[in-house]
Parts: sequence; C-alpha cells; structure tokens
Amino acid sequence: MSSRVPLTLACWDYDRTRALATGEIRPEGVDLTYLSLPVEETFFRMMRYREFDVAEMSLSSYVLSLARGAPVTAIPVFPSRAFRHHGIYVNADSGIERPADLAGRVVGIPEYQLTAVVWIRGILAEHHGVPLDSARYRTGGLDHPGRTEKLQVNVPAGVDVQPIPADRTLSGMLLAGEIDAVYCPRTPRPYAEGHPGIRRLFADPRAEEERYFAQTGIFPIMHTVVLRRDVYERHRWLAQSLLKAFEAARAGAAARLAETAANPAMVPWLYDEVERTRRLMGPDFWSYGVQPNAAVLRTFLGYARDQGLTGGEIPDPASLFLPETHASFVI
Repeated sequence: MSSRVPLTLACWDYDRTRALATGEIRPEGVDLTYLSLPVEETFFRMMRYREFDVAEMSLSSYVLSLARGAPVTAIPVFPSRAFRHHGIYVNADSGIERPADLAGRVVGIPEYQLTAVVWIRGILAEHHGVPLDSARYRTGGLDHPGRTEKLQVNVPAGVDVQPIPADRTLSGMLLAGEIDAVYCPRTPRPYAEGHPGIRRLFADPRAEEERYFAQTGIFPIMHTVVLRRDVYERHRWLAQSLLKAFEAARAGAAARLAETAANPAMVPWLYDEVERTRRLMGPDFWSYGVQPNAAVLRTFLGYARDQGLTGGEIPDPASLFLPETHASFVI
C-alpha cells in the first residue's frame, strides 16, 4: 500500500507545470493525478462544487472567496500571468481612438469580477484617466451565449453593470455596434478570423505593455493555486511540498527556454524573444513566492477594493497565502 497522499490537481497544460503532469517532478509525499482542463472549466467546478483537492484559480475569484470565508486557501504559485493592454477591443466604427474615448461608452465584459477585467479597469483608471464609473458595463459570454457571474458581486453605487440578453454574445454585439468595446482575456472570434469590424484599442499593444512594465515593474498575475482547506488541515506539510514541486517545474521550464541547439517551442525566433524579454524584465521575470510579487499583489488588491469587490483596508499580500509558504529554512 502506498504511503503517499492521493491528490487531484486541476490545471491547464502550461510549460511551467508540464513536469507535474508527466510525473517527471512529483511533490514529496504525494500521489498526484493531474487533470489538464480549460481554465474556465476548472474555475467553475472548483468554485461551485469543490471537486478537486488542488486547483488553478482566478486570483480575483480567490480573493473574493477568501473575504467571504470560502473553504479554500492558497500557495503563492502563479501559473498564469499576462499583460492586458492587448485585451481591449473596440468596434472599428465607434470613433474610439484612445483610452479617454472609452468614457461614456458601453463596454462588454465576460464577468465583472474577472481578473483580467479588474486589471484592465484598474490600469485604465490609474494610468489613462478612465474612471470606473465612466463606462457602462454589459456582462455575458464572449463567443458563446449564457455566461453568468461565478460569484455574486457588489457593484459600487453609480456603476452601471447589466447582463446582455441570454441568447447574445459580446463578440456579436461588438461587431454589430450594439456595444462599443470589450475587455476580455480571450481573443474575440471575429477578430481572430480577421474581421475588419473589430480592432484593438492600442495599435501597438506590445509597445504599450512594455512601457507599462518599465514604468511600474508590474507583470500582472492572473491565477494562483488553491487547496481545499480540509485537505490542507489534514496534511499541513502539503503547502511546502506543493510549492517546492511547482517551483521546480517552473525553473525547469525557464531553463528550457534558453535551449538553442533545438527549439523547444514552435516560435522561429524564440531565442531572440527570450533574450529581449530578459533584457526588459530581468532573468527571473516569472517568479513565485510572496515577497517577489508583493507590489503586484498589492496593486491588484487595491484595484479590487476600488471596484467594490472587497471592502475595508487593503490586506497584506502575505495574508492571502498559507503561512508555511512565507519563508523557507536556511542552512
């Protein structure tokens, strides 16, 4: 009989977690079953039914759940990070040419509490003078109808948020000019198919994102990794065991990016992309742990509070994560 603790982990198929999926890296004391699922499915099943022992989770959903006493907790592992300036799409005939033009417009969002949307609204307010209440928000599915909020949200007074009709999609309404813009993490299908009726707000979003990083040092965090609290309380050592395993998998993926004898990804100029990124962002641009990410987390927590998702003072970022993950032993 195995003395290992059986755990089921739901997480997408990332290069930085693949060694966990293949079993090349095994968390100490754990018999791991890795379920590679689309992120939306993982979030829905974990938030609604707590199906998994460990799961990738939207940072926003986790922060809201934690504030409401949900039986989950987290380790400071961030499998998904992304700049979000490229996630602002506008109707090509809307007359929107710059961020300030979004004021007074109707903006589609998949969910009000979606992490990417929290970041976009926060960045637009802080860096481009587009206040939260200057737009009207319409929620719903991007390319498939029927999406609703995973969590109940409290919208600040004066902020207009309403669902779109149940049989409509944000992409279709954007293309038809019924909404003016969409903030979303996924690429709208008409844009991906080359339809001229939709374009990005920023003509050169990468340049805008690089300027943002140079100004702030922030590489936005999208997802973290949560454990069901009952699982953690039975085996508190899991916090460190999982953190160490995720970190080993991340470090291996980072080292693999430097391989030039044989290209590890289908990107012809990967070597140049890696060198460019490291020149701009430093060698450890995708870090785990509380301390290296305190400023990023504090910024997100401020945006969440300002947008009515949480209340009171901005918490210490360390309070989001299990105490066993705040520090490590020193020899």
